[in-house]
Amino acid sequence: LVLTGIHVPEAYGGAGFGFVELSIALQEMGRSLLCAPYFSSAVLATHAILNGASEAAKLALLPTIASGELIATLAMTEANGRWDAHGIELRATEHDHGYLLNGSKKFVIDGHTAKLIIVAARSPGSDGAAGITLFSVDGNTPGLQRRLLETIDATRKQAELIFDNVAAEPIGEIGSGAAALVTTLDQAAVALASEMVGGAQALLDAALEYCQLRMQFGRTIGSFQAIKHKCADLLLQVELAKSATFYAAAAIAENDPEVPALASLAKATAADTYMHTAQECIQIHGGIGFTWDHDAHLWFRRAKSSEVLLGDPDYHRERYMQWLAA
Repeated sequence: LVLTGIHVPEAYGGAGFGFVELSIALQEMGRSLLCAPYFSSAVLATHAILNGASEAAKLALLPTIASGELIATLAMTEANGRWDAHGIELRATEHDHGYLLNGSKKFVIDGHTAKLIIVAARSPGSDGAAGITLFSVDGNTPGLQRRLLETIDATRKQAELIFDNVAAEPIGEIGSGAAALVTTLDQAAVALASEMVGGAQALLDAALEYCQLRMQFGRTIGSFQAIKHKCADLLLQVELAKSATFYAAAAIAENDPEVPALASLAKATAADTYMHTAQECIQIHGGIGFTWDHDAHLWFRRAKSSEVLLGDPDYHRERYMQWLAA
């Protein structure tokens, strides 16, 4: 079984499983702090193609992505830091031989190495959320500059892409990419939440193991009431985040109309839980937890980068409330 195509339909070279199976795989990747271009290629780019590409584009692109031969990513966010279609300013202009892209994208996961880049760009004369088109760009296309960004999390690479008359090919109908992009971001939020609860579980496991090993005043520190309460609170939070995430994943698999609300709820809950668990894990480990000699800082950095990726908890709580009020 090739994990890169676990959720891709068999017609496009995948294993034919669903979003729940993808979420389970991502949880284990989060637990092991996987440092690989999986989320960018198998989640972001793949879902963008599944949601917004023509049948011909799906048949051309998905088999090599599903097999792991082709590394792809989705370039959406720009310098304004917005995670919605309104924030897209990069422009596509018609040319004799197709379309040219001009502008820049930031925080593109694995954008410095991806061979295929799915770019969300604004069609000529469009504003707001309308007129968004998804284009495919080869990573070696002339005019494309790629720069690796220095971020807090070295295990998840992000890049800035600058487009200077870069040739691009639309993967779907011109001006119809906004809905596909919204769906992709909802799916990506739940996928990221799955990864985050896996990381939170790994941190909790590490803290519990240390509690039973570290001796102080002739007894393990796990026997002290303050540590017991801390671990019990963490267990409750991690289990609640898992429940919210699994429920959202099941909703996506069943095409539930409440997916937008459930995705934001899962992302906000998992992000808060991951950050809090990382902080408490460092505290429980004491002196060694604050040093680079222990791996806790790696999960802390991933927790912080994941917290803001695809929108921070406040953004998703606001989005959830707006959905309820609609």
